[in-house]
Amino acid sequence: MTVHNPPRASDHPVADVFLDRWSPRAFTGERIFDDLLGSLFEAVRWAPSSNNSQPWRIVYAHRGTPSFDKLLGFISERNQRWAKDASVLIVLLSKRTLQGAPARNHSFDAGAAWAHLSLQATIAGWATHAIGGFNEEAARGGLSVSDDYNIDVCVALGRRGDVAALPDDLKAREIPSQRNKVASFVSEGVVSAEW
Repeated sequence: MTVHNPPRASDHPVADVFLDRWSPRAFTGERIFDDLLGSLFEAVRWAPSSNNSQPWRIVYAHRGTPSFDKLLGFISERNQRWAKDASVLIVLLSKRTLQGAPARNHSFDAGAAWAHLSLQATIAGWATHAIGGFNEEAARGGLSVSDDYNIDVCVALGRRGDVAALPDDLKAREIPSQRNKVASFVSEGVVSAEW
């Protein structure tokens, strides 16, 4: 079990991986080898999905390659400042249709895939940070993504690095965040009036 400062504690018992997973911005840039990357993608493979449709698609690139620079170019300049040090950048897509009809749950299922990737990375001693700040139009054109796919998120993957390497405005944010209490989002039988 990892000791966090400030401490992270669950209200109810959960596996340590849920408390250990968080989204750092400081990465070492260390190379991630294909066998480990394969294990992370294998975890994605086993994510639950509606009708077993498995709508997720992944485009990735290793640091130091032209493809990495291309993916980095889709990310907002503010996020590029730290994402440039990731070992791998990932673009997560989801197929919007299933057997020719709209697939209502495609992004929900892609979210499950992202969670599996992130938790498996944590178990392996690596870290992920989902990036919502990216230029979807540039990514769609640059990756030749058809309208049949949603571009859900970009992800930085790497080993946690030294906080001192981050821009000053990000250093104080480089800590595991806390979470709302379970009672604030769970209600039995009816929607809570407090929501």
